[in-house]
Amino acid sequence: MIKIHPISKASAILTLFAIVTTGLVTATHILTKDKIATEKNNAVLKSINQIMPKSLYNNEITSDCRLFTDPNQQTIRVFRARLNDQPTGMVIESIAPDGYNGRIDLLIGLNSNHEIQGVRSTSHNETPGLGDKIEFKKSRWITFFNGLTVNESNIKSWAVRKDGGQFDQFTGATITPRAVVKSVKESLLWVKQQNQIFELPSNCGENK
Repeated sequence: MIKIHPISKASAILTLFAIVTTGLVTATHILTKDKIATEKNNAVLKSINQIMPKSLYNNEITSDCRLFTDPNQQTIRVFRARLNDQPTGMVIESIAPDGYNGRIDLLIGLNSNHEIQGVRSTSHNETPGLGDKIEFKKSRWITFFNGLTVNESNIKSWAVRKDGGQFDQFTGATITPRAVVKSVKESLLWVKQQNQIFELPSNCGENK
């Protein structure tokens, strides 16, 4: 009878365990990736529908999407709204890198005249009870952007009141609203410089 060294036996068991575990992980990934992708898509669509009137588009807006590089060299998505194949607006990701506790992710809905239809925060680490008032469910501060745009005549007003602008700051928390206002303003200025947003092919699914 061939005797198997204890170390060799243990190694074989560990190898078999690793193979089985890897197989299970791979199978789980294959079985769940489509469901996860669908759930992510539905979450994005839910946010989009909060800030882009359904009357402005009838295309598959989450698929009609283009990746761009924003002024801070961050990769963002632009979801393009079309009604009967005609461009009517867009929803753009906006990243404020300078929140009180770091990065704040936003979605901005615009019509074809670059007027804001709505803004929502989608991710942040701001202080509960103070900076988290940028969330729609915590306060209506974020709705003050509705109907606004940026141009040469009003650009100076795009600041919090403490800095001489038109936007309220939060009691005990000025950094958060300042970062959001700045990010929205810069995103609108950036998008006005883009001339081929609707002509370029969609590529979000390939890279995001």
